[in-house]
Amino acid sequence: MLRSRAVNTVGFVSTGTVLLIVLVTKFLAGAWIAIVAMGGFFMMMKLIHRHYDAVNRELAEQAEEAEITLPSRNHAVVLVSKLHLPTLRALTYARATRPDVLEAVTVNVDDAETRELVRQWQDSDVSVPLKVIASPYREITRPVLDYVKRVSKESPRTVVTVFIPEYVVGRWWEQLLHNQSALRLKGRLLFMPGVMVTSVPWQLTSSERIKTLQPHAAPGDT
Repeated sequence: MLRSRAVNTVGFVSTGTVLLIVLVTKFLAGAWIAIVAMGGFFMMMKLIHRHYDAVNRELAEQAEEAEITLPSRNHAVVLVSKLHLPTLRALTYARATRPDVLEAVTVNVDDAETRELVRQWQDSDVSVPLKVIASPYREITRPVLDYVKRVSKESPRTVVTVFIPEYVVGRWWEQLLHNQSALRLKGRLLFMPGVMVTSVPWQLTSSERIKTLQPHAAPGDT
């Protein structure tokens, strides 16, 4: 019995020593990178899980405290830079949502261009009223934000839906030339409570090349 225990003890110590030597050798040879990576990945997953839990708790607390009421009215605002096809599509789509109030809004950053837009609007058969917002500093974002905020303040139970025409392009450099003002404006509007933002896409010819670069059909395509 004593001999058997002695043999087992020696074997355990020998095996442990060999395992320790192998681990130290591998660690010094670069295995520490994998250990650090696994530790970092584990911590990242823990933080992500903690974030999701925090979001769920926040929503649950707000649901208990807030009074769930449906908006009494829908005020639709279509942003206009020119009277062209993207604008007409945005107006048509906004009208299809059957809002209580529908208006087109443009920002006066150039007096001559604004006068020409107003003239074209009056000469057209567009029945939606066009509101011109002044911009002393030739800025687009701030005047629109102030106007939307004023509408929301006057009717707290009214949801304001802002329709923004946007170009769909197929070249990276076209992204730099188009939609920059729309992106900045959307980024600010998303933080305003009671405001919905809807992008109305208009596909330019260059966007067709994106379809040719897609080798696989999407699920459900025939």
